[in-house]
Amino acid sequence: MNSRLLLVEDEPGLSLTVTDLLEAEGYQVDTAMDGLTGLNKAGTGDYDVVILDVMLPGKSGFDVCRELRQKGCDTAIMMLTAKTHVTDRVVGLKLGADDYLAKPFDPSELLARVESLLRRIPKKKRIPVAQFEFGNVTADFAVGQVHKKGEPVTMAAKELQLLRYLIDRRGTVVSREELLQNVWEYQADVSSRTIDVHVAWLRQKLEDNPQSPQYIHTVRGVGYRFTA
Repeated sequence: MNSRLLLVEDEPGLSLTVTDLLEAEGYQVDTAMDGLTGLNKAGTGDYDVVILDVMLPGKSGFDVCRELRQKGCDTAIMMLTAKTHVTDRVVGLKLGADDYLAKPFDPSELLARVESLLRRIPKKKRIPVAQFEFGNVTADFAVGQVHKKGEPVTMAAKELQLLRYLIDRRGTVVSREELLQNVWEYQADVSSRTIDVHVAWLRQKLEDNPQSPQYIHTVRGVGYRFTA
């Protein structure tokens, strides 16, 4: 499968030029024109490399990089900027960026750096998150608390375990068999129906519209996928 890249760049001309360049090399490229959209797309974890401009409307590239790493996103990040000061490069790298390229840049250098990132930073298993926010919900797994719209939500221990397992694997389909093995540890009295019931409880407590969930999705015949 071709590598998937996300380009977050607010200059339409440069975005089009870089997209054409990357697609000509066989990459699948998605784009975003502002920081918030870029953060939401990158947070799905569906990309191999995020090419992230520093100066963006809504949220700066620095803020996007910081929040992605805080949420446990391990996607390789290359930052683009017109700035040439060493301090800017240092800030980006300290926030978790994997590479840094100053504008204007040579197209061949951009391609070489993307290829290098794909070789050097294979996608790893997600870092388990201690805290995670989605919609109007904040989950703090370190202290075992969940809030919705600022109000505490009563959660059983197994519900918290299930929620964290799905969040840690967000964007991917988790089978009922995997949940039985890793969340319930094959307890004798647990069936796939138990998992379905717990998922229904999570939706009732956390989704604004449990009948049409925005975050905890059913994948028919397989299991569940969390997206945020």
